[in-house]
Amino acid sequence: MAAALIVAVSLGVSSVAVAQADDLKDKQRQVERDIKGAHDDLDSSSAQLQRATARLDAAKEQLADAKTRLATARGKVEVAAERDAEMKAELAAAETALAEAEAALAQGRVDRETQRQKVAATVADMYSEGDPELIAFSSLIDAETTEELTRRDGVRDVIVGQEARAYDELRAAEVLLEVQERQVTEARDEVAAQREAAAEHLVLMQELAAEQQAAKDSVVALVVERRDARAEAQQARAKDAAKLRKLKREQDRIEEMLRKRALAALRRQRAKARSQAGVPSTGLLARPVDGYVTSGFGYRTHPIYHYWGLHDGVDFGGGCGTPLRAAAPGRVVSSYYSGVYGQRLIIDNGVIGGMGIATIYNHATSYTVGVGDHVAQGQVVGFEGSTGWSTGCHLHFTVMANGKAVDPMNWF
Repeated sequence: MAAALIVAVSLGVSSVAVAQADDLKDKQRQVERDIKGAHDDLDSSSAQLQRATARLDAAKEQLADAKTRLATARGKVEVAAERDAEMKAELAAAETALAEAEAALAQGRVDRETQRQKVAATVADMYSEGDPELIAFSSLIDAETTEELTRRDGVRDVIVGQEARAYDELRAAEVLLEVQERQVTEARDEVAAQREAAAEHLVLMQELAAEQQAAKDSVVALVVERRDARAEAQQARAKDAAKLRKLKREQDRIEEMLRKRALAALRRQRAKARSQAGVPSTGLLARPVDGYVTSGFGYRTHPIYHYWGLHDGVDFGGGCGTPLRAAAPGRVVSSYYSGVYGQRLIIDNGVIGGMGIATIYNHATSYTVGVGDHVAQGQVVGFEGSTGWSTGCHLHFTVMANGKAVDPMNWF
């Protein structure tokens, strides 16, 4: 008889579920769309670890950039050093060319002076006995034979040609001296240009050396920063791990408490079913908040600790202060602060769908009900917040069926 009553209750629940099937499918499709656009978990770690991790990531990224800048600075210094060696060689060559040109100019001046003295002596010798042209002409007149005339004419040519050659050699020496003076001027200009370029390059070398030292100092500082950030992150991880171990013990205690309450509720319903056969269950759950899904229920790799674990609820956005509502009638059995979940509220909703159901609200800024209070479906029980491990206001909503976490989306 009891079995028959239980079957009748189950059939009643099934008929309700079938009647709501189309509506549930529509809701399911909406939920799937919400989950598809979901963000990463908001409650993946403590704020301290998030800051330490961000600091460590920033230090790593900045260190990589600093190493690149150091390598670039070293490359610039090497190229500049090669160019410096080339410029020194070019300056030395220019100075050598200047020294040779100045030596040639000095010798040219000596040669010109020597040639001037030679011309002066030649002219003095020739004119000491009179005008060479007149002497030559007189000698031609005094010639008595053709042979003597020819011989005297040749002598005249020699005398006149000697004078002309002396002047030509002097002119050539003066022209050569002008060329040598221009060469010295050009060589001096080249040396001055090379020295100016060398001075500018020295400034560049000093700037590059300073840039390289700054890049090296930055690398050293960031290596220290990375070390400190890693130590801080490790300390934060250790603290979080301790909180997670504490939470696991807490969850085990809560699961055991809810399992016992679910069994008691099921026993009470069976007893009630014997006297009220055919009365359906209270139905499915209502959504606890007007908000979109940011992270769904299920197993995944923890984004910080990288272990495979269960995300035991659904995260809803909505904004700070959004009202949180009871998903079903029930009684508040626990309300406390968790280092991980922040402000928590646990409501025992009794038997729903043949299972002992409890709903848990996490991260609230505050609650309007306390332990022992009875709540009605849709009643405001608190307000969305960002307490505990959270990076933004949201509700982490958990449904416990017979003491085990189940996907809340299957109950709306």
